[in-house]
Amino acid sequence: MMVKHFFRFLLQVKKSLCVLMQHGTCVYSSGRKGPGSPTEYRTTYDLILRILRYPRYIYTAKTLYGDTGELIIEELLQRGHMTMSSTVKTVADRLTQNMEEGRSMDYNEVTSAFSKLVETHFLQRCPPMMATTTTTTTTTDTATPATPATPATPGTPAAPPTPESFPDCYKVPHVTLTGRGKRQLSSEDGEDQRNAKRAKLDSETHGDEGIYWQVNFERFHLHFRDQAIIGAVANKLDQTSSEIVRTMLRMSEVTTSPTATCTKPLSANEIFRSLPTTYNIPRPILDQYLTLLVDDPMEFVGKAGESGGGMYVVNLHRSLANLARATLESVVQERFGSRSARIFRLLLRKHHLEQKQVEDFAMIPAKEAKDMLYTLLSQNLVQLQEIPKTPDYAPSRTFYLYTVNQLPTARMLLQNCYKTVANLIERRLFETSNSKRLLEKSQRIEAILASLQASGAEPEQLTEVEEMITASEKQQLESLRLHINKLDSAENQVDETIFLLESYINSTATSTS
Repeated sequence: MMVKHFFRFLLQVKKSLCVLMQHGTCVYSSGRKGPGSPTEYRTTYDLILRILRYPRYIYTAKTLYGDTGELIIEELLQRGHMTMSSTVKTVADRLTQNMEEGRSMDYNEVTSAFSKLVETHFLQRCPPMMATTTTTTTTTDTATPATPATPATPGTPAAPPTPESFPDCYKVPHVTLTGRGKRQLSSEDGEDQRNAKRAKLDSETHGDEGIYWQVNFERFHLHFRDQAIIGAVANKLDQTSSEIVRTMLRMSEVTTSPTATCTKPLSANEIFRSLPTTYNIPRPILDQYLTLLVDDPMEFVGKAGESGGGMYVVNLHRSLANLARATLESVVQERFGSRSARIFRLLLRKHHLEQKQVEDFAMIPAKEAKDMLYTLLSQNLVQLQEIPKTPDYAPSRTFYLYTVNQLPTARMLLQNCYKTVANLIERRLFETSNSKRLLEKSQRIEAILASLQASGAEPEQLTEVEEMITASEKQQLESLRLHINKLDSAENQVDETIFLLESYINSTATSTS
């Protein structure tokens, strides 16, 4: 069916399905008509949408674990899943390639960074492949990584096993891997030598055969959520308050469930002992800061008891709700102005108000307030609720109250964000397709320059090659790159809003279930 639908050769369809399953974005199940019916495939759109966040995952790994961590995450994102030994070799070779001549990266250093990523749960084992009852199962299945695609019973969709459901999810195997990274041969004559060496390396065993690793996206999302809360505290209060909240979140990383609405209670004594030594905060000052955080209207921190100098929690759900609320207010202000944002904030705070009450509380003339309310109402940012005094709903005997439902409004804004990302991607593709010839010419010249520099060419030769691009073409290339960078930056900023709104919506669904 897919071959007919996409008008592609069967081999291309098979290769495409293999790539999607390699990255976990496609799952399969047995045919609904029973044994012998064709296998059915379906995509998991959540994982596909996470491709937008790949640059953020890589940048976070670089911030936390340096260049080695960055390349480990990048390789796993590009290939879907890999064994630890092959990842270490590939990353070590890439790092060695960028080092000075005569230097190389030790495998042990990359192995150490890989182990740290596993210890902090940024990497996890792929779940083992479930045994199937089909006759087509071969012994090679034991050497393939676990993907979220496991056949289910006829008529039911595949149930992807979660990595956390297996006891060895974060257990690093003992890998016998010694040596240093190798530089890639640049000459064409070395192609056969590279192929022979690659075949030899593939035949080597290191003790982790059949154990594949993948990126734990949920752990990255928890880190993003914590950073958003810490940043909001720093903007609302000060840096010291944000460091206290950072300490509380770090202490409760392991003990708090990812779906919890707040962290586990922590005593003031525990928080005081866990503060970084660079923050020389006396105990009385810490108590004052904790009291300030508890009394703040944003409710980042709550008090759960009096034992141990006071028990405190970080209100994860309320923090996300307040951050989503601030995002909605910012959108209204940017699109409709400060007065409309004032009305929007007023309705969020008062919940239900008549038009006359909105005019009085917001201190806006009646005509302007009416126009702004109707504009917000037409954009589905404000809702109108009718409360009749009599069953006939007569207008003269009915209260008309304006209100804001934060959750549906957040869902609507999330849809608009995805449309914005789609438009940004379309625009970037349009810009690059219009300048395709110029970009290809620039890439060819850069390749020639790199080859000449590697062979030790004279400066006159390099200058002659550089002059193959005219001044006007250079200006067009610079303008195109600047435009593409702006589009990429806008896409990343919209993705931050998407993440915040998704986190709030998921947290609300969890807290109400």
